[in-house]
Amino acid sequence: MHAVTVTSSGGPEVMSWAAVADLPFPGPGEVAIDVVASAVNRADLLQRQGFYPPPPGASPVLGLECSGLVTAVGDGVTAWQVGDEVCALLSGGGYATRVNVPATQVLAAPAGVSLVEAAGLPEVAATVHSTVFGLAGLSDGEVFLVHGGASGIGTFAIQAVRALRPSVTIVTTAGSSAKLARVRELGADLAISYRDDDFVARVKEATDGRGADVILDNMGGSYLARNVDALAVEGRIVVIGLQGGRKGELNLGTLLAKRGGVHAVSLRGRPDAQKAAIVAAVREQFWPAVEAGTIRPVVDRVVPIERVADAHRHVEDLGHVGKVLLAVNLDYSESLK
Repeated sequence: MHAVTVTSSGGPEVMSWAAVADLPFPGPGEVAIDVVASAVNRADLLQRQGFYPPPPGASPVLGLECSGLVTAVGDGVTAWQVGDEVCALLSGGGYATRVNVPATQVLAAPAGVSLVEAAGLPEVAATVHSTVFGLAGLSDGEVFLVHGGASGIGTFAIQAVRALRPSVTIVTTAGSSAKLARVRELGADLAISYRDDDFVARVKEATDGRGADVILDNMGGSYLARNVDALAVEGRIVVIGLQGGRKGELNLGTLLAKRGGVHAVSLRGRPDAQKAAIVAAVREQFWPAVEAGTIRPVVDRVVPIERVADAHRHVEDLGHVGKVLLAVNLDYSESLK
C-alpha cells in the first residue's frame, strides 16, 4: 500500500507519497476500506507541523476521514459487507490507499453524493452534530453565530442548522466578499467581514442587543473576550479550534452575569463509544437531509494525493471555500464521472 509519509515536522514539503508496510487484516469490530478519497482538515496541518500528535493507538498517518470501498470485515461485523461504498470518521490514516477503522465509525456513502465528495462529510458532520446540536443544544428561535463560515465546518453548519432548525437566525463571519456571498447562498441571514467589521457590534445590532445563543468558534484565544461580549444570556460558546491562539482573557464577571458557558471540545481523541454514538446520530439526523439535497458537501477542489503539499498550502492560505479533497484512487474516481 501507499501513504503520505512525513519525514519531520515542518512545512508542506516534508510530505511525500510513498510505499509503506501493508496493514494487517482488520481486527474484531473493524472494517478495511480501500480509500478513494480523503480530505484536508486543519488538524492535519497541525500534526504535520508537530503540534497535534495522534492519540494513543491511532495511525500516525494524516487523515481524519475518507471514502471508499469495504474490502474486508473483522470478526463480529454484520453491518457492512465487502463492496459497500462508505465514508468513515478516522483517528488517522486517511492519506493512504487502505485504512482499518471501527465499523461503528463508518457511514454509507449518501445517495446523490459522489463517493469522492463523500470523503469530505464525516468529520464536519460529526463535529457539527456533537457541538451545535449536542453539547450546545441549539433550539429553534435562537441565534447561532459560526466563525469561519466558508470553512468546511462552517459551510456544513450553516446548511445543517438551516435544514434542521429552520427558525434559527444564522450569523457568520468570513474574510472576503466572495466568501460572504457564498455563505449567504448557503443560508446565512447575516454575513460579517471579520477584516472590516466588529462582529460583536453587528451581532448585537441584528438581535436588538440580545446577542448570540450559540457560538461555534474556531479561533480560540484571540476571540474569547469578544465572544463573551457577543453572547446572549444563558448562551453557550463552543471552541473547536485555536487558530487565534491558545490563551485569552476571560471576564468571569461578564460570563457570570450572562449565566453563560464556555466549552472547549475536540473529536479526534474521544473514546470509540462516544464516536460511535455521534456517528449514529449523524446517520439518523443528518443523512436524510444530505440525501434529500438540503445539505450538500461544499467542495473547493479535488487534488491528486501525490500533490498533497499543494492541497495543504491552499488550506493554509485560507483561499478555500468548503473542503479540499484528496483523490487517492484516481482510476475509481474517474469512473464515477
